[in-house]
Amino acid sequence: MPRLSKFAAMAAAALTLTACATTDDLADVPEPMGRFLLGHSVTVVEQPEIGPFSREATDEAWEEAINFAMEERFGRYDGDKYFHIATKVDGYALAMVGIPLVFTPKSVLVASVTVWDDEKGTKINEDPEIFSVSEELSVEQLIGTGLTKTADEQMLSLSRALAKRVHQWMLENPEWFGDASLMDPATTSAGKPAPTAGTIPPQFARVKDGELEGGEEVGGTSTGVQSEVEGSGSTQTTVGETMVESSS
Repeated sequence: MPRLSKFAAMAAAALTLTACATTDDLADVPEPMGRFLLGHSVTVVEQPEIGPFSREATDEAWEEAINFAMEERFGRYDGDKYFHIATKVDGYALAMVGIPLVFTPKSVLVASVTVWDDEKGTKINEDPEIFSVSEELSVEQLIGTGLTKTADEQMLSLSRALAKRVHQWMLENPEWFGDASLMDPATTSAGKPAPTAGTIPPQFARVKDGELEGGEEVGGTSTGVQSEVEGSGSTQTTVGETMVESSS
C-alpha cells in the first residue's frame, strides 16, 4: 500500500476510536506489569507523512511531547528490570481552524513502537507495533481543537493517547516483563499516580498567536535521543535509528 494511502487509512481508523482516547487513569495506581521499570523513552521523527489541513510541527517538538507522555505514564512503575520504549512517528495531522458543525479537521498520530529488554539488549517485539490515535476525548473535539488548542497542546494530547494505547498493548503481554514475585519485597509496589495527571505542563500551554503557534520553538530536545541507554548492569544499548525501526 502506498505510503500516503496507508497513512490515510490509519488516520481514518484512529478517528473511529476517539471515544477510547481518554487518559484520566494517570491519577490512578497503574495495573501491575511484572518487573517493569522504564529505562528510556526514545522517539525518532524522520520525514513523517503530514495529513491534509494540518499544522506543521518540528521533529524536536514531537520528540519532546512523546517522550514526556511515555515517561509520565510508564514512569509510575517501580520494578527492578529495565525496559526501553522506542517510537517512530510515521505520520500526523494537527487540526487547523475549521468551520464548526460544517468542517472540523481532526488531529491524528500514527506511530510504530518497539519495546526493548535492557538486560538482553534485544527487541521484545520483532516487528514494530503500529498505532493510530486521535486526541483525548473532550467537548473541544466537537468544534475542532484547531480553535481551542495550540499545536503543542494537540501534540501532547495525541502523545498521551498514544502512550495509553501502548500501555494497553503491553498489559496484554505480561510474559514480557517477568514474574513480580521474583523482585525484592522493597520494590514490589505496582506503582504510583503520575504527578502531572490532569495538568498541562507549561511547555505545552503556549499562546495561540505569534511565533509559538506551530510549536516551532518548543524548548529543548528529548533527553537521550542522541545518547546511550545505560542498563541496570553493564549493558549499554545504542539509542537512535538502530533502536527504532520504521514500518514499510
